[in-house]
Amino acid sequence: MSSKLPRFGVWALVHGSRAALQDPAEPYDASWARNKALVLEAERLGFDSVLVAQHTVNPHDPALDQLEAWTASAALAALTSRIEIIAAIKPYLYHPVVLAKMAQQIEHISGGRFAINLVNAWNRPELERAGIGFAEHDERYAYGREWITVVDRLLRGETVNHRGDNFHIDDYRLLPADPFRARPRIYVGGESEPARALVAAHGDTWFINGQPPEDVARLIADVSARARPAGLDTLRFGLSAFVIARATQAQADAHLDHLFTLAELDKPLREQQKANTDPSTVMHKTFARSPRVGSNGGTAAGLVGDYDTVARRIADFHRSGIELFMLQFQPFEADMRLFAEEVAPRVRRLLSA
Repeated sequence: MSSKLPRFGVWALVHGSRAALQDPAEPYDASWARNKALVLEAERLGFDSVLVAQHTVNPHDPALDQLEAWTASAALAALTSRIEIIAAIKPYLYHPVVLAKMAQQIEHISGGRFAINLVNAWNRPELERAGIGFAEHDERYAYGREWITVVDRLLRGETVNHRGDNFHIDDYRLLPADPFRARPRIYVGGESEPARALVAAHGDTWFINGQPPEDVARLIADVSARARPAGLDTLRFGLSAFVIARATQAQADAHLDHLFTLAELDKPLREQQKANTDPSTVMHKTFARSPRVGSNGGTAAGLVGDYDTVARRIADFHRSGIELFMLQFQPFEADMRLFAEEVAPRVRRLLSA
């Protein structure tokens, strides 16, 4: 079971708005200045985590700006004092020794508030155009599993000797070691069978894409039943969701309709993104089930409604095992404040009763 109260996080706007890119109320802005201000305000409002997704080029439109995840995370770690900084990583982009050293350094900068989100890539052009290549789905997960095995051991301060299909490492140790805990937390995304096996073997928290409660409960039950290596804590679960919370259900529904209308303007970009996405990913198949706005499941989680309804649905997800809610909004800053003021207190009251 999850802890008594949930944690709430936000997605950094690394490639602009999450629901619709052509919103007059939220002009496109993926700049460092905007993201810095957003994360500092999220921390002030009481949010617990920020997820900084990793792309080298914008996955919607290569002509649009894209924030770099790891340099931004290092800067955020220095500027903040309480919020957890979670940086996504695609293993093919960094050798495990280099990445482990970077993660170790940001852990020191943050004072023990850093975490890795391991994702195994879905956007073909990002890797193919760089000459890295885009392996088949299961091959990517095999690579990622060997990669995180090396990173995990290095982050724990071990001297690593490794012979694998992809990496040969001799007598390697990174210093200074982590003075705050055994190592930074490892979040894992993906819902395929290889992804589930990977998170059971190496993850601390499994990120689930936004979807209905019954589907989330089945995913939690499946992975919770899997064996865990000795030394790993009980697996925790996170959920991505796009929130539209208003004073009345009618107001929330009207805003959802508005975002659907705006999202239609991005249809050519979405079609191109669909063509660039590996069709074998479970994420691709899950998102095709129902209309939604927002990324990583978005409004499919059902967090659209009046303040009390959204709070009840979050409380129900939490009772089923979700510990961290990684949230999206649009307009982001205004709705993030509304959530902190109206919804989060209601959730805490429901779960503390």
